Amino acid sequence: MGADVRYAPALERLAALEGSWTVAAPLGLDKPNGLLNAMYARAKSDPQRSLTVLTALSLTPPSPASDLERRFLAPFLARHFGTDYPVLDYVTDRQRGELPAHVRIHEFYLQSGALLGCPRAQQDYISLNYTHVARGVAMRRPNVIVQLLARDPASDRLSFSCNPDVTLGLLDELARLGLPRPLMLAEVHPDLPFLGGEALVPEGLFDLVIEPPTRPHQLFALPRQPVGEAEYAIGFVASTLVRDGGSLQIGIGALSDALTHALVLRHTRNAEYREIVSALWPAVEQSELVCRWGGLGEFEQGLFGASEMVMDGFATLIDAGVVKRRVVDDASLMQRLADGSASDADKARVEREGQYLHGGFFLGSKNLYRWLRERTDEQRAAIAMTRISHINELYGGQEILERLQRREARFFNTCMMTTVFGAAVSDGLDDGRVVSGVGGQYNFVAMAHALAESRSILLCRAIRDGSEGTRSNIVYEYGHATIPRHLRDVVITEYGIADLRDRSDAECVAATAAIADARFAPGLLARARAAGKYAGTDVDSLRNSPDRLRACLAPFRRRGLLPDYPLGSDFTEVEQRLVRALGWLKQAARAGKAGLIWRALRDAPCRDREALVRMGLDRPTGMKERLSARLVGHALNQTLD
Repeated sequence: MGADVRYAPALERLAALEGSWTVAAPLGLDKPNGLLNAMYARAKSDPQRSLTVLTALSLTPPSPASDLERRFLAPFLARHFGTDYPVLDYVTDRQRGELPAHVRIHEFYLQSGALLGCPRAQQDYISLNYTHVARGVAMRRPNVIVQLLARDPASDRLSFSCNPDVTLGLLDELARLGLPRPLMLAEVHPDLPFLGGEALVPEGLFDLVIEPPTRPHQLFALPRQPVGEAEYAIGFVASTLVRDGGSLQIGIGALSDALTHALVLRHTRNAEYREIVSALWPAVEQSELVCRWGGLGEFEQGLFGASEMVMDGFATLIDAGVVKRRVVDDASLMQRLADGSASDADKARVEREGQYLHGGFFLGSKNLYRWLRERTDEQRAAIAMTRISHINELYGGQEILERLQRREARFFNTCMMTTVFGAAVSDGLDDGRVVSGVGGQYNFVAMAHALAESRSILLCRAIRDGSEGTRSNIVYEYGHATIPRHLRDVVITEYGIADLRDRSDAECVAATAAIADARFAPGLLARARAAGKYAGTDVDSLRNSPDRLRACLAPFRRRGLLPDYPLGSDFTEVEQRLVRALGWLKQAARAGKAGLIWRALRDAPCRDREALVRMGLDRPTGMKERLSARLVGHALNQTLD
């Protein structure tokens, strides 16, 4: 059955609406892309019918930017996403500058870095804390809501699955404002994991539910990225601040994968975990910060997860027995657990009825979706997908309960840069362009200050390499801030921890300079002295170098304790070797292309012919292909174990 036929009833209902279409669509994975494409096509063909889409994170598979990227990515993308993945047509048109004037796409979170050069996306972006999305969307009076749903094969019930986060809250907000109920359109995808509880769709909520085709497209899955030395150093140091029996929020990406791996090793291979941490931080056992706020031992009580995003790391932590502390929505019982007066019957009830993970949405790899689908009913009941107003703040009417559930919380988020005074840059550039969005980061930072015994921990790589060379991510000042300096707390780079909470500006300068790359720390201190913000001595940053970090972690790499893909990989073994080699090649090219080409031409023949075959460079023809083959072969020779 063709897509046009399946969506015809929805288009008929839309045609009956008067005026423009203002469509609210959930974040990320839960968009019915085919339905949205049908709506967009109809709007494009009728300039009299304006279309406004209110959403976030219009996920799109990556596009190759060079011949080498095309050779590597094309086979992978066809396998990973399928050849029929319905890319959102408005995204493609917007990137090409072909979005019609009567179509507006307002997003409150962008696919990271993908739209820096897209004026329409930058102009129509709406900056919102995730907790304010329902309010912000409601104010624009949507008359259509679209959603992708999961169906329970055993009962035929419907579930919001990965996105129960905003829709019900939006309907409540519309009702509060006295605005009419939108047309509710849904599409079922058979691969979406069915989850119950607050993720269940109230009966009769949707006006039309479109059934899936015989062969549905694959769900959007994020390819898992390799974890390098900087990420591992940050993850292992960060893991020392997690308190057994506490609560955990983490995001997505290589830094979160490294933190997850560190927490798993801490619980399952504690002696080796301590070896790694001690190599990175020789004084860790005597650290007042770790003794006061964290620990190095196994997780006997376990952690409770309360995270806006549920990603692969939480599946790994649950399987390893790290995330296992259960909570119930009963404030009096949670209070008895907290003060030690809980009876055996109370504890039995918590183990029977309790949940160890609350989330607003999930997004990750194919393995995560499979893991969720394969949970037993009992295991799924321990995972509560719920409204973002419950996850991201304390002030939704259940503050006492949430404070008891989220004891000793550690909120781990990433940022692009941090100033020496503790302001964090996470979502935008100083010229106003948006890289991604604030999401829930501000909410979690503020919550860390509001919750007793809790900390906000921002993870930040000390340096970045680009066309302008190596730059410091610890800066004196920057023209954009996501988190203001008055909410400063803990910052961690690959060179250590800066505890900034309640510290003076001069103390913050010293602490951040101490975790900066050695090449940049003196300049940061000099700038602070010139401004009259620092009068102290130089800090010890001489050991803060990538070479020393590689040497420190090399023995653990060789022992297999720090794998490239700690949570598993979506790449084949030969593709993993190519990822490493192509990354090395990109880095080497920044240091000088002429010298790189000269070394590649003089190098011995490539020792990994299988990888050259995978790239289609085993039998090069023409000068360009021969040079590409030599460069890739040289990179493979340099990175083979």
